[in-house]
Amino acid sequence: MAPSSKPPFPPAPQPAAVSKVAVIHCGSYRQEAVEEAVLRGISLLGGARRFVRPGETLLLKPNILAPDPPEKCVTTHPEVFRAVAKLLLAEGAKLSYGDSPAVGSMERAAAKCGIRDAAAALEIAPADFSTGTEVFFEAGRQNKKFIIAQGVLEADGVVSLPKLKTHGLERVTGCVKNQFGCIPGLRKAEYHLRIPDALQFARMLLDLNRLIAPRLYVMDGIRAMEGNGPRGGTPSALNVLLFSTDPIALDAAVCRLIGLDPEHVPTVRYGEASGDGCWREGQVAFLGDDLLQLRCPSFDVVRRPVRPYRRSAGAMERLLSNHLIARPVIEDSRCVRCGICVKACPVRPKAVDWFDGDKRRPPRHDYPRCIRCYCCQELCPESAIALKVPPLRTWLDRGAEAWRRLRDRLHKGPSPW
Repeated sequence: MAPSSKPPFPPAPQPAAVSKVAVIHCGSYRQEAVEEAVLRGISLLGGARRFVRPGETLLLKPNILAPDPPEKCVTTHPEVFRAVAKLLLAEGAKLSYGDSPAVGSMERAAAKCGIRDAAAALEIAPADFSTGTEVFFEAGRQNKKFIIAQGVLEADGVVSLPKLKTHGLERVTGCVKNQFGCIPGLRKAEYHLRIPDALQFARMLLDLNRLIAPRLYVMDGIRAMEGNGPRGGTPSALNVLLFSTDPIALDAAVCRLIGLDPEHVPTVRYGEASGDGCWREGQVAFLGDDLLQLRCPSFDVVRRPVRPYRRSAGAMERLLSNHLIARPVIEDSRCVRCGICVKACPVRPKAVDWFDGDKRRPPRHDYPRCIRCYCCQELCPESAIALKVPPLRTWLDRGAEAWRRLRDRLHKGPSPW
């Protein structure tokens, strides 16, 4: 009898790809506590030797947004930087570090936040983040060309050390967005000007992250920033460090930690769709401590979905967007007339500027010109600029929330996240 072409057994089902996120409770920035937590978290992912070979040069990329002290929670804490560096040095790595602050020089910002001293104690030199080289990236889905800091290009690999903070444009600043600091100096403002839409900006960040391809992400959430982040918010004790090789899975874990729908964060939503990572139930293995036990649902973060902003839209669409998209508003009583918001605005002529050139009065926004990049709010050192939601958007959001609650009661109940 002729052999049958049919296989004797049906093919075994292929398991879904699983990413790992290590969740480690850490209640303080004491050196011993942080080192123990970092060792445990990286060990759960296979140990430090998984991420470096002896003699390789790795760049540590902390978040050094501005020259602020570590207790303000604007930057990655120096103890987290120190603990990760010590593990990699023990495996024979050669380390450098760097970031491109939005305010001031890297040297001044790193000194103020404590990272310069932590690096010097371990003989880790700063990398060159003041000059950059144009890099073509054919695998980019939206952006195929970037100016990348020379220090990033000279390293064999990158370890990303983001800070858990809220963010006006993208909801949270996490693993994916941390690599935006690999674009040197004022070049970052150019991206805000060319890509004012938050959704397209997220796609650019994903292309950039795919180009740099950090080997490991370590999120500092021991003390996070809620509210008017990423510089003017309020420190909040979340007592957690998170570790992963999957930036989408880790950023989504952060969303679950603070009670935010991961799909409301554009880098998470588009990152999953483009294959940069996964985050859905059953696709991520959580290791270490129980994420649900560490949740902080009262965390002050904007829970609305991000709406697109298209500068080239028609007059009616621009008018509608102006009544739906949050606008930056200066609180006169808090403003110290430092002018940082004016300098940060990438629009020419400026969308926020001194009224009649009078620097004795707070600057004013020209909203028809404003592209809603929120650079002014992001960098204000006095938390004097807040994002105000138009009344129409508030009314629509309340209706959507009421419908969601009704749907949950009628069907399967609320999500455990």
